[in-house]
Parts: sequence; structure tokens; C-alpha cells
Amino acid sequence: MKPIVTWIVVADGGRMRIFENDGPGKGLVQVKGLATEDEHLTDQDIEADKPGRSFASVGHGRSAIEPHTDPVEFRETAFAGRIAHLLDAKLAAGAFDRLIIAAAPAALGSLRAALSEAVGKTVTGELAKDLTKTPTHDLASHFDGLIAL
Repeated sequence: MKPIVTWIVVADGGRMRIFENDGPGKGLVQVKGLATEDEHLTDQDIEADKPGRSFASVGHGRSAIEPHTDPVEFRETAFAGRIAHLLDAKLAAGAFDRLIIAAAPAALGSLRAALSEAVGKTVTGELAKDLTKTPTHDLASHFDGLIAL
């Protein structure tokens, strides 16, 4: 009988690691080749240029044009979309049966919104906590009650 494979995604707005559990007593093993990290940039780093300027509709005044989206939020949403796409492909390949997501609260919301329906059905637990910098040997204690390690 094939063991039920549970993947645990640990992410924030720019980093992701995936761990695998093959059943009780097996612990967590990092899935090789699937850790990613985006460059963490602030608004100031992304918007290094001065904002554009526009003429007022009446008179001779000019004013700065504010961006319509927050650039950091935009990058984090795009990163969540890439994670969701990866999970979709790996689910289709049969790499995992169940999914647990541990992510910073904002990243968890973005990731939840980006997941396909098929991947969403495999989610058995969520933890709204940023564990991306937690050492692997300390992660298991955070998932008590979500999975038998």
C-alpha cells in the first residue's frame, strides 16, 4: 500500500521551502530542488525613480502620480502565484496527496487565493505563521495536531 504523502509548504512573501512526510514516525524531509527565494525589496528599492508628474486639468499646476498598486504587495502576489503553479504541476504528477501550508498571514491569504481548486482540495491544514527562517529540526513542533510526525 502506497503511503499518504503530505507536503508542508513553509513560505512568506518571497521565500518558500517544501517538506515531505510519508507517515507517522517519518519526520520532515526537505524536498530537494524546490526551495525558492525572491529578492526581498522594499518600496524604496522598487521605486528608485521619482514618480511621474502630470499637469492639472485646470491651471498650470503639476502633481506627482501615485502608483495604483503597492509594488511590494504586487511582487508577493506574483510569488504566491508561482508557488501555486508549482503545486498544481506537482499534484498532477502525483508528488503529494495532502498539503499543509504555513505562511506569514498576508502570504497565506495570497497563496490561498492563488491555489487551483484541485490543490485547494488537498489542503488539510494551515498555520498563519512565518516559519521560513526556522531551522528544519525545530519545524516539527509547530505542526502538532496538524500531522503525526
